[in-house]
Amino acid sequence: MDIDLFDFELPKELIAQEPISERSSSRLLLVNKRSKTYQDKIFKDIVDYLKPGDVLVRNNTKVLPVRLFGTKVDTGARVEILLLKNCHDNIWECLVGNAKVVKNNTVISFAHSSMTAKCIEKKEEGICLFEFSYVGLFLEELEKIGEMPLPPYIHKKLTNSDRYQTVYASIIGSAAAPTAGFHFTQELFDQLTKKGVEILDITLHIGLGTFKPVKESTIEDHQMHSEYYEISEEVANKLNAAKKEKRRIIAVGTTSTRTLEANYKKYGCFKAACENTNIFIYPGYSFSAIDALITNFHLPKSTLIMLVSAFMGIDLTMKAYRHAIKEKYRFFSFGDAMFIYDE
Repeated sequence: MDIDLFDFELPKELIAQEPISERSSSRLLLVNKRSKTYQDKIFKDIVDYLKPGDVLVRNNTKVLPVRLFGTKVDTGARVEILLLKNCHDNIWECLVGNAKVVKNNTVISFAHSSMTAKCIEKKEEGICLFEFSYVGLFLEELEKIGEMPLPPYIHKKLTNSDRYQTVYASIIGSAAAPTAGFHFTQELFDQLTKKGVEILDITLHIGLGTFKPVKESTIEDHQMHSEYYEISEEVANKLNAAKKEKRRIIAVGTTSTRTLEANYKKYGCFKAACENTNIFIYPGYSFSAIDALITNFHLPKSTLIMLVSAFMGIDLTMKAYRHAIKEKYRFFSFGDAMFIYDE
């Protein structure tokens, strides 16, 4: 499948550089897969389109301030490091901004911190393994020196780091936020619960797959990196009950979707698990776990727009994106949302 099928032109002014003042006041494009129609709404209107018995599944991962700026101990050269995954103990897989200056055994120090990082292995595409040394607690040191890992298309400094977290973020370990959840407030969740919507939490710690562009012209040749996820036994049982009772399972975001689909495909039902997945969802994929999807507007040629296209069809996806551009929706992480359903 040609990657150009997932390309589109986006005016730069539609790339949201900061979150809007009220989370639930973002815009919402309702897309009905069955009728192939869409409507312009405000996100808080989503309460009207979820039904008693629906199950809303959200990714409760919490973003670490994993963007670090340090200097090489021997030369003073400036180095940017993005922590992606904790391999074990104090060893992290990292993406290095200027990887050419980092060699095996390079040591990096960080201002106003006891922390240092030693490169113990260089890999491809700017990936290195670093062993961190510090005094005290790792997370406390990270809070002192780290910044939120905003995507490269966001050039404006984030004044409130809480806005790059969902209001339900609780399990620390992600290198990026599950941005479809940004639109929800606790008030919205209270309204949905009162209406009879069941809200369940799963965890997927977002890693390199989010940052790695698709370089292959044929998308089937793209390799997804694995990411760690958790589904508890209680949540698995509730999801299986919803399936049995034919209640809708609605994923908040592509990360929740990948978690649910990977788990269901592997076991033939929902099963408690703490494991990794590298599932790559693109058109031709047959969905088994979810019935509806809440998601943001994604980058051209990204694995995320491929997942959305798999769920609602390439033609309808591109038609909806063209409509969003015409109506000046805000795109990407701090942008607006879609709710894709078929009933």
